[in-house]
Amino acid sequence: MTSSSRPTVEIEPSLPIAAEAERIAELIRDNQVVIVAGETGSGKTTQLPKICLLAGRERIAHTQPRRIAARTVAQRIAVECGVEIGDFVGYQVRFTRKVSAQTRIKVMTDGILLSELTHDRMLSRYDTIIIDEAHERSLNIDFLLGYLKQLLPKRPELRVIVTSATIDTQRFSEHFGGAPIVEVSGRTYPVELRYRDPVEGEDEIDAIVGAVEEIVTESSTGDILVFLSGEREIRDTADAIEALGTGLEVLPLFARLSSADQQRVFAPKARRRIVLATNVAETSITVPRIRYVVDTGTARISRYSSRTKVQRLPIEPISQASANQRAGRCGRVGPGVAIRLFSEEDFDSRPEFSDPEILRTNLATVILLMAQAGLGDVESFPFVEAPVVSHINDGIRVLSELGAIHPRKRHDRLRLTRTGRMLARMPVDPKLGRMLIEGARRNSLATVLVLVAGLTVPDVRERPAEFQAQADQLHRRFWGGVPGDEPELADASGEPKRHTAHTGTRHQSEQKVSLQGGDFEVLLNIWTYLRTKRRELSGSAFRRMCRAEYLNFVRFREWEDLVSQLKEATRELDLDTSGRGTMPEILTCLLTGLLSNVGLAEQERAQRQPGKRRPLTEYQGARGARFAIQPGSSMAKSTPPLVMAFELVETSRLWARTVAPITAEMVEQVGGHVITRTVSEPHWSSRSASVQANERITLFGVPIVAGRRTNYAADHPVEAREIFIRSALVEGEWETRNKLVTANRAVIADAVKLTDRMRRPDLLASDDALYAWYDARIPAEVVSGSTFDKWLRRTPADQWPRLTRDDVLVDPTALRPSDFPDRWKVGEHRLPVSYVYDPGAGSDGVTVTVRLELLNQLDDAAFSWQVPGLRRELATELIRSLPKQLRTNFVPAPDYSARALGWLSENPQAGSFTDALARALTALTGTVVQGSDFQPEQLGSHLRPTFVVIDNGREIARCTSLDHLSEKLSPKVAEKLTRSAGGLAATGQKAWTFGDIPAEISVAKGVVGFPALVDEGASVGLSVLDERAKADRSHVHGLRRLLTLTNPDPVKWVVSRLGRMEKLSLADSAYPTVPDLLADAWLKASEQLASEAGPIVSVRSAAAYEATALAVRQACPGRTLQVVNTAAHALAAVTEARVLIGSATTPTAKDVKGQLDNLFFNRFISATQDPWFSHLPRYAKGAVARLSAALTNPERDQRLQAEVDEMEDLYGELIDRQPQGPLSPRVEEIAFLIEEFRVSLFAQQLRTAVPVSAKRIRQAIRQAG
Repeated sequence: MTSSSRPTVEIEPSLPIAAEAERIAELIRDNQVVIVAGETGSGKTTQLPKICLLAGRERIAHTQPRRIAARTVAQRIAVECGVEIGDFVGYQVRFTRKVSAQTRIKVMTDGILLSELTHDRMLSRYDTIIIDEAHERSLNIDFLLGYLKQLLPKRPELRVIVTSATIDTQRFSEHFGGAPIVEVSGRTYPVELRYRDPVEGEDEIDAIVGAVEEIVTESSTGDILVFLSGEREIRDTADAIEALGTGLEVLPLFARLSSADQQRVFAPKARRRIVLATNVAETSITVPRIRYVVDTGTARISRYSSRTKVQRLPIEPISQASANQRAGRCGRVGPGVAIRLFSEEDFDSRPEFSDPEILRTNLATVILLMAQAGLGDVESFPFVEAPVVSHINDGIRVLSELGAIHPRKRHDRLRLTRTGRMLARMPVDPKLGRMLIEGARRNSLATVLVLVAGLTVPDVRERPAEFQAQADQLHRRFWGGVPGDEPELADASGEPKRHTAHTGTRHQSEQKVSLQGGDFEVLLNIWTYLRTKRRELSGSAFRRMCRAEYLNFVRFREWEDLVSQLKEATRELDLDTSGRGTMPEILTCLLTGLLSNVGLAEQERAQRQPGKRRPLTEYQGARGARFAIQPGSSMAKSTPPLVMAFELVETSRLWARTVAPITAEMVEQVGGHVITRTVSEPHWSSRSASVQANERITLFGVPIVAGRRTNYAADHPVEAREIFIRSALVEGEWETRNKLVTANRAVIADAVKLTDRMRRPDLLASDDALYAWYDARIPAEVVSGSTFDKWLRRTPADQWPRLTRDDVLVDPTALRPSDFPDRWKVGEHRLPVSYVYDPGAGSDGVTVTVRLELLNQLDDAAFSWQVPGLRRELATELIRSLPKQLRTNFVPAPDYSARALGWLSENPQAGSFTDALARALTALTGTVVQGSDFQPEQLGSHLRPTFVVIDNGREIARCTSLDHLSEKLSPKVAEKLTRSAGGLAATGQKAWTFGDIPAEISVAKGVVGFPALVDEGASVGLSVLDERAKADRSHVHGLRRLLTLTNPDPVKWVVSRLGRMEKLSLADSAYPTVPDLLADAWLKASEQLASEAGPIVSVRSAAAYEATALAVRQACPGRTLQVVNTAAHALAAVTEARVLIGSATTPTAKDVKGQLDNLFFNRFISATQDPWFSHLPRYAKGAVARLSAALTNPERDQRLQAEVDEMEDLYGELIDRQPQGPLSPRVEEIAFLIEEFRVSLFAQQLRTAVPVSAKRIRQAIRQAG
């Protein structure tokens, strides 16, 4: 046969369609559309093109739903016509075209005819179009049928023949306005239908096994075809059937099965078979020798979810038409039997036909081609069955995600972008095409081509059911890179190295996978490995290696072919295919087509619970979907935080297949047109001198970036400018050295300080007023510190927005700074004064700063007058603090405070402000008011000055009470004064080495100090104290100590003259030892003798000291003996009293015990003042007398005790009011008056040393303060 052979156009008379050939030809001549319905075997596919030629048609386009069908049909027609393929008869499928100018019958896939519309909208090269197998209702078929309906009125000469199995042919006829239908019978035999509804407790496999047993029992010939829903069901059923022991050969048949295993089904041997198949055996292929069919009635149906944007594969009941197709499989070679594993009622309730693909899939490709061809709005396109609106929207959304269409308003015509126009010319899915385009842009197309092709063809990795573990182990090699050597199948001993349950070999510990490109990198590793091995090995050796390593050689060859074809297609688009790119770039390219398959790990849900396995990490996917990485993925255990998946498939749950880790930066690079940016919490950033905001980026609801700082002015310049002016300029949050900003802030700070000082914040211009001032002077482009500086650089200095005091004050004339001085004059000192306006805060009001060395030289009364600006408010609040019976005489208080201040200005007063105010009110009204009637503690904090004590410029204390600070810091003041006195201070001295000691000295800045001797215990020092009274007391103690250090010790002489009773008494005291008591008595005697020689505080020179020491030395032994005897007599009485107390717990015993403890403590001899020391024996004897009397008259004792308790309570309150430190002699004297009061009540026979009564004690307490 040569290319010049004349074609033979004859109808095959043995085919059923031959009987209708004349009628069909006539209908073609008389009608634009003819519907031909016929079963498989009727001859319609091969004979219709020849019938058209015989009817006078010239150029015929004949479409097939599958590439293999297009090739085989073209070859069959060419053989029948006696011509070479490519001349009179040709074909075109994706990437393969065998046609010429002489071709009159062109067989092609429906997708090829669809793509021709982009450059030939009228399909002018054809006068006849045959749409074969239209009942399959694929996307392309439905689109062609709709387009042809639009085209026919424009081309009256065009003829369209639609062929279909006898399934819903009426719908096609109605679509084309009542087109005639020709039905052609097929070669079929009768089929007996049997319904077997599973009984309770019987599962699907049990029902299949029962049906097989039924068939085997009734007949020993004829193969059996079992329809199941999936591979797993096939494997489980195969195990169950083989367990029957029928001896039949069990063969699986599904799409993913290797070519060799598929061929076993089509090349039957003599042995009887059972073929377990999915719905691929329903119409696409014909399995020979089938006489029996077992139909489970289910199948995995690809169905698109508009909610999750996922193509699902759920198991669903099949339609009636599909069930009939399955039953027809056993009526091809003879009468058959079909056993349906469901009831007849179930069959009758099922839909008549399966949903067309257009109703259950994504329409992106069709919409893209329609837009490219300019065919109008997809919603109004005349489909045989209009797709669901949500699916149309999903298709448009996919194209939008891919950047293939311009943004549009509702009902606007779709307009393709440059990317969209390129996608429409690519013979691949739009998502894959988008990856290729990005690969060219990123100079990574060579690698992306390999991946796109690898993702398009079936997976080259095979997992036979009986060798899954071995296959998985070999495939995992690619997780760690490209294997360097072929795996050894056995060692020298012949033992297999693959792990199985029978070999006993153990898994090697798997290293943690760290694949930058995830499963996509694994795919590249497989490609590189196979390409390398193909170059190294011969053809047969390479095929053997693939088989041994569970890699499908045929699929790899298809992969290589597709890479070549894609290279050719991209070259036609002038895309550079040489770049390989880095892995991040490659992943970014792939991401362009997989934006809706991005997921974020929910780590908190994947925490391992104690004692439990770690749960699968769930990923938050687009539009609320949640998925997990398929366990077989290389990424399943590493759980990257952000991933993309090539596909999401829902079976038992939603699984992500072919996964890789990605970064947020990748998403931002390629998803800018679909990501949602949410900017929140705009705020001024001093660090960047700009307005920043928290940016949140989401991709279809998946948080890609959360809480990232971004420049707010980029998208919101107006709002950023307002924030800049308010925060940076008005509120002063901009840290800058800008001269204008610094000057304006100084003006504002002065105004704030002034208004705070006067407690008139209402006079300060509001932030809104300052904002308006700046807003009127700063141009719109100023939104940050840098733009502000840039504007100032090009603006003359005299035009800068400079603030003045009048700009920042509401009424400058209302200010009286002189009433709020910044210095408080006290004597020669001028103390700094600061002001804070912060109501409720501890620092609110006036703050006076005092140097440490000045602390005890200040009088609290001077500060009670407050500053002039607050004096009227102070007077008003003091009047309001009066007791009610007085307060009612001074209403309204503000008026009386004004009158009182007027009186004081005319009659200046000294002392505290409360005393002066009391005198003024008394003088004005005649109502007697005492200074003590006011309650200053009720005043607001701003009316009581706060004193801050500093030392060397550092704050060391603060308080509103000057007296409290004086007592608390007295040691530090003395230390400070001593240091300031220079060489005057001394310590550790045991003789007079001090020279002349002045009574007072003047240290730096006019501070007065008082030098005094200090008792250091074993030595004497010299220090400078802050108060004269303290200095006098310290000097007395220091001098008496020095006398004991320089004079002879009289203790031995004293002991030699003590009586036995005195010695016994001395042993029972609070002193640690008797020698301690005697030493303390010597100290007391030295003080007494020195006082008798003259005032001790006047002894301030060596000569004066020597005179005093001499006088003391001469009389010291005798006086010491006298002191010891006095202490001994007192201690004897104390011992007697303690014996009377014993273990008693009466009120009298408790009170007396406390009295004695207060009088007779360690070192009581030197601590007790004269003349009260000499009265101690009488006080102790009085306690003994009281204890004796209380035994006979306890009631009287308790009555008298109540009088003592009242005095003790008053004295306790007086003590509480005293500053910390030693009590003054005046206050100490009251304690001994109370002792005399006890004697007058409980031991009158002992007489008192001074007149005493409760009234006298109260008066003394009042006078002491």
